[in-house]
Amino acid sequence: MKARVKWVDGMMFVGESGSGHAVVMDAAPDVGGRNLGVRPMEMLLLGMGGCSSIDVVMILKKGRQPITDCVVELEAERAATDPKVFTKIHAHFIVTGRGLDPKKVERAVALSAEKYCSASVMLGATAAITHGFEVVDDTAAPAA
Repeated sequence: MKARVKWVDGMMFVGESGSGHAVVMDAAPDVGGRNLGVRPMEMLLLGMGGCSSIDVVMILKKGRQPITDCVVELEAERAATDPKVFTKIHAHFIVTGRGLDPKKVERAVALSAEKYCSASVMLGATAAITHGFEVVDDTAAPAA
């Protein structure tokens, strides 16, 4: 895997992934940024959320669960001193579907956290990571 980060101006940088995608990163105004992009540490948190969400959706689809939506809300705390690593992260999954089995959702979240999500495992080296989930049944919603 390769990536490239190029300085643009001030504290703004453009990150380019090996797969050909780009993202703007910027620092907070109090350190010279202009708040025009995602902070690098926010990107790490978003990466963990994306990684684990992909796992959860894939596991549920392979298990033939009728999933229609998946959202993960993340909250993190950082150390007060440098390096300000993540010390606590909580990932709360809201999984929607028509008649989803809560036990299978719980299993998908656990498998992602414990086995498949490399971002979670890596961040877990410095942070206490917890997970929660809720299942929303959308059987009353009209079929799309």
